[in-house]
Amino acid sequence: MDDFKDLRIVDNFYQTSSFFPMPTTLVGTVSENGMTNLGAYSLCFPYYIAGKDYYAMLLECRNSSNTAQNILRNKKVTLNFIPDNRKFFKEAVRLGFPGDTTEEKMKNCLFTLIDSELGKDRPKLVKEAFQVFECSWDDSLENAFEDKPGCLEGYEPPYRNFNGITGKFGAHFILKIDKIRIKEKYYHSIVDGVKANGFPRVPVDYGYRDSTNFWYTRFSRPIPEKIQAKEGDIQSVIYAAERIDPQVKFTKEACAKLTKIPRIFLKAALTQMVEIAKSEGISCIDEAALQIINDKRRNEKKKK
Repeated sequence: MDDFKDLRIVDNFYQTSSFFPMPTTLVGTVSENGMTNLGAYSLCFPYYIAGKDYYAMLLECRNSSNTAQNILRNKKVTLNFIPDNRKFFKEAVRLGFPGDTTEEKMKNCLFTLIDSELGKDRPKLVKEAFQVFECSWDDSLENAFEDKPGCLEGYEPPYRNFNGITGKFGAHFILKIDKIRIKEKYYHSIVDGVKANGFPRVPVDYGYRDSTNFWYTRFSRPIPEKIQAKEGDIQSVIYAAERIDPQVKFTKEACAKLTKIPRIFLKAALTQMVEIAKSEGISCIDEAALQIINDKRRNEKKKK
């Protein structure tokens, strides 16, 4: 262990005791007077990604912030992912400074705000963002609906473990993703197949690391690295396919085209294929049927 040194773990350890890359987001909420408030946050990460009734993000913030108080009151949130642009990042730093009222910080805001299609009670979207998650706080978890706005000097216990007021000055919010909005160029990159020039220019920041500066790194061209996938045995694919649904069969030739699917995902992929096949009236999935199924999967992805 001579190559490593022990570093004391202190409050805000992700900033003060480590180098931790994070996203740069502008969190939009609705203030008491109906104005959209933008706050800059990096502690915002995927939370529910599969196996639930919905998908969700986790946002961590000071419970006395405009953002937290507005979420406790209105429950509607936008997560605006801004592109790498020096003037945008400078404005994000300004919007992240604590203590200003919504009126003060938004008076000369650099960003353009556009109405949400989900309703007038929603925060507006940042037009310059390359993608926006429109979310709703799930306050049913941990009975967090009992937490109310108004305590700007700190909340007294008891505290929640993961949703709502989690400490005297802290809050966590589980945000259900209602819609993902994305600019057309990047929509096509995801749906039609991404290339290096199809990535948005994404800044990565290191949080507030000292008393003088926020630090972030400029975007550079992404570099692809081929996935070293282990091809499964065709017999294992045939074995799994035969056990999905007795009404839908797979030919050996179709199974041969599915050997690159990682074993851990094989059952889920085969199940989805069978569901599509049954909806299309296909009882035997051969190579031609597999093409039809894959086309349908791509078309359904485009609609979402």
